Amino acid sequence: MVRAGLSTERLVRAGAELADEVGFEQVTVSALARRFDVKVASLYSHLKNSQDLKTRIALLALEELADRAADALAGRAGKDALTAFADVYRDYAREHPGRYEAARFRPDPKTAAASAGGRHAQMTRAILRGYDLTEPDETHAVRLLGSVFHGYVSLETAGGFSHSAPDAQESWTRILDALDALLRNWPTP
Repeated sequence: MVRAGLSTERLVRAGAELADEVGFEQVTVSALARRFDVKVASLYSHLKNSQDLKTRIALLALEELADRAADALAGRAGKDALTAFADVYRDYAREHPGRYEAARFRPDPKTAAASAGGRHAQMTRAILRGYDLTEPDETHAVRLLGSVFHGYVSLETAGGFSHSAPDAQESWTRILDALDALLRNWPTP
């Protein structure tokens, strides 16, 4: 018998909260069952296994990030759009460290293709249209931005910048200035 009040959506949201508290790698169906004080078996009518739970948390995180980015980009272009987009990722990672980690989880190709991951790529390319890049440079720039945003956020959330001056925010601002300058003056091969 299914326990009243449990649904796949509720379990996934609780799993996302758990990821933020203890880290995405620590999220399992067993840990979730303990949170609801139920037997693991009672969750299997909603989730196949821990892999399914993690995939669903990843999809939730990608959707949340895409929605935030879309809202932040509305009516913006150029450096303003670049900064707003970058800040969404940085802010989300600070607010939801486990979900941010989940957003990098690699689902199977069919699930990935149906996820909000494509929206992220489309928004990044939309920002780059303001910089007048053509292929393959646009793809190189998408990869550059993803690498810089993720690399910076990962180092910052791990405490990598807390031990020295200048302040991490000052560096973030300067990095975004540098990215804007690079994108406006993209080198030709």
